[in-house]
Amino acid sequence: MEARRLRWRRRAYRGIEGSEAPGGSRRYPGHTAGRGVLVRGRRGPSCASGPAHLCSFVVTKIPLRRFTARALPIDDHDRVLLLYGFDPVRPDQPFWFTIGGAAEGGETLQEAAARELFEEVGMRADPQEFTGPYASSVIEFEWSDYAITQDQTFFAIRVGPGAAVSFEHMEQIEKDTTTAYRWWSVAELESTREVFFPENLAEILRKITADGGPA
Repeated sequence: MEARRLRWRRRAYRGIEGSEAPGGSRRYPGHTAGRGVLVRGRRGPSCASGPAHLCSFVVTKIPLRRFTARALPIDDHDRVLLLYGFDPVRPDQPFWFTIGGAAEGGETLQEAAARELFEEVGMRADPQEFTGPYASSVIEFEWSDYAITQDQTFFAIRVGPGAAVSFEHMEQIEKDTTTAYRWWSVAELESTREVFFPENLAEILRKITADGGPA
């Protein structure tokens, strides 16, 4: 049970990118990673007297640091594949995000990208087929009970026409919080009002597809 819990902790957060924060890091919108959250609860010994009183107390998010590869499949129309999902504690705030996750057991980032591509959407590829990196950043965000600091590096891979997408190999937590997928063009990313991460993905996709790349 403990091994499964630790494995889930390493891998369940692989989807989310954040927005720009001071100092060059990025944060998931509306949240402040690594800080306490003020909530209301029953009074304790340090609260005001009186049996009916409530007091405020601080719940601190559990810090988690991870190093991730983001895999960007590009189809023959130069569109990138994104997944659609949500934080389980905020199911009413869904967003689009890139495929990818943390490197495990001494993997290179390209090896992690290949494994994540299969586990998340059922596409097989050799690590050597990935091109890039095309971008990298450090982001901060909160997910469930965790305050996550994530190094992320973006790689691309060209996929053939009609490439099939399958959620069959996802872990259950991923299946529960991932509801759809879609191929996006640069123009669609630039014009949509839907939420997606990273926010500069259109710029990254344009860089990838310049001069017909990736091969």
